[in-house]
Amino acid sequence: MSSPLSLPSTTSAPTVPSTSTSTTSSFPSTSNSATLLAGSEFDAQALPKLVVAHVIVGNTQPYSANDWSSDIALAQAAGIDAFALNYGSLSWEPGQLANAYQAAESHSGFKMFLSADMTSLSGGSQGDAQNLANQVKQFVNHPAQLAYGGKTLLGTFSGEYSTFGQGNIEAGWTMILNLIGSPVAFIPAWFIDPSTFSQYSVLSGALNWNGGWPMGSTDLTFDSDKQWISGLGNKAYMAPVTPNFFTHYGPNTYNKNWIYRSDDSLYATRWESLIHYRNYVAIAEIITWNDYGESHYVGPIKGDESMANAWVDGYDHTPWLTMTKYYAQAFKTGTNPAITNDQVYIYGRPHPKGANACCDSVGRPNNWQNTDDNFYVTVFAKAAAQVVLSTPARGSKPNPASSGPNAQTFNVPAGVSHYKLALQPGNAMRATLQRGSTVVVDVYPTAYFFNPNPQTYNFNAYVAMGSG
Repeated sequence: MSSPLSLPSTTSAPTVPSTSTSTTSSFPSTSNSATLLAGSEFDAQALPKLVVAHVIVGNTQPYSANDWSSDIALAQAAGIDAFALNYGSLSWEPGQLANAYQAAESHSGFKMFLSADMTSLSGGSQGDAQNLANQVKQFVNHPAQLAYGGKTLLGTFSGEYSTFGQGNIEAGWTMILNLIGSPVAFIPAWFIDPSTFSQYSVLSGALNWNGGWPMGSTDLTFDSDKQWISGLGNKAYMAPVTPNFFTHYGPNTYNKNWIYRSDDSLYATRWESLIHYRNYVAIAEIITWNDYGESHYVGPIKGDESMANAWVDGYDHTPWLTMTKYYAQAFKTGTNPAITNDQVYIYGRPHPKGANACCDSVGRPNNWQNTDDNFYVTVFAKAAAQVVLSTPARGSKPNPASSGPNAQTFNVPAGVSHYKLALQPGNAMRATLQRGSTVVVDVYPTAYFFNPNPQTYNFNAYVAMGSG
């Protein structure tokens, strides 16, 4: 087992301010951070940083070549380098994998890699191993295949119980890599104790899938990441970054109904944490591009929504994709990009956490108590300003914004800062950036209100942005 790494204290990482103060996100220089263990198979400092996004191929059945091309263009504009193509056992998925790779060819520099979903694919026999290897081999020499350290990158979702008839997972996955017949960087998302990673020589690294959300009622820390980095030793750490989590399926479908706390500008502050510890992070994986069922999509709502229409339709998350560009560049270069125009991002849930939905047979989601009834704001300011947060009555637009209900004004420094304000049942949410008496950005999504009497439970996020 590798010795634990001595990481910088998380207390020096950027924090989310209270409602009465603000904190500028000042990313420390990576030159002062400790380095990865010597002799690393994949030195996270020597190899270029990558930002990838997890794509659920199972939600792309209606996709045309133009759909793939459009998604790639959006992702590339946001600083994303590749799609991790999560595929399962549906008969049409190999065709969409081929379409995705083909579409990437026309977008210079954009890549793809496979992420075998072992909760769907069978992993019990040598035949299963051959099938998986054949799928990987199809793209090994494809110009759009992502290579890491000169090796074909292969990921998974799960697979920690897939032995492929070999008696244990080490032997099973080693057989697959041998069947592929060319060098592979195997970086799966196995759900195992990270202290056991040293037992698996087949691993080139690992993705800490559940590390992007807090598991309780307090905000996310880097503690889980530290355990994975320590367990991996000299192997590549793929860190998750995700904005949200809510799933609401009843026993007659997927039977999953819970939330993870997604408060306090989770997406932005998670990026800031990864940037702070970038010397330890080889790849940042955005979870996800299009998993509508779990409400953590940053791409456009399109394709097959996987029976999640009730809590997804009308809840566009692409403002988070726009935000990604700044953080992806900072993560990859270690330098904060210049902020040349003011941007304000805002999000909130559609109803109070304790509201009773009159007409929902699935029931209130588990962990509902772990969130707070606030809306959250991230400001990218090119110069010092003030931001006014308020909860105007639905349909009203007080002028000035500071005259609105429960309005609070915060001094905004140049750079990135975060704010929050309590939501009021029946009212809207608004964030107004101004310099003196001049309104620079006013984000007031008129379609949104904090509904005290919902018909069904919905803990998805309503996200909006404005720029000036």
